Amino acid sequence: MNSYKDLTVYQKALDLCVQTYKATDKFPKSELYGLTNQIRRNVVSIPSNIAEGQKRGYIAEYIQFLRIAYGSGAELETQLLIALKISYIDKTEFEKLNNLLEEIMKMLNKLINVLLKAKN
Repeated sequence: MNSYKDLTVYQKALDLCVQTYKATDKFPKSELYGLTNQIRRNVVSIPSNIAEGQKRGYIAEYIQFLRIAYGSGAELETQLLIALKISYIDKTEFEKLNNLLEEIMKMLNKLINVLLKAKN
């Protein structure tokens, strides 16, 4: 692998960003600095941390940045649940976003474990 851009998890995280931005575009304007902002910050954090960690050049740092991406995914999951419960997104949209997020989280977990084994 030459670049983080070649990673499927990175590409899927970018797709999740686009889909999430479109979903939050429909949120009430009163949420622009609230839930909309939090969701967007967390979704952007996932591919950003994958990229930054890979470019650091050290496995230990890469793992740490992947863990940060994983944590952002957990925050995003919570925020999407809140958006569903207050009817900012419907169940279909939630499931679409959440399913992709779950896939990304599994891929991040696997990548972390592979890197931990390579490190030791």
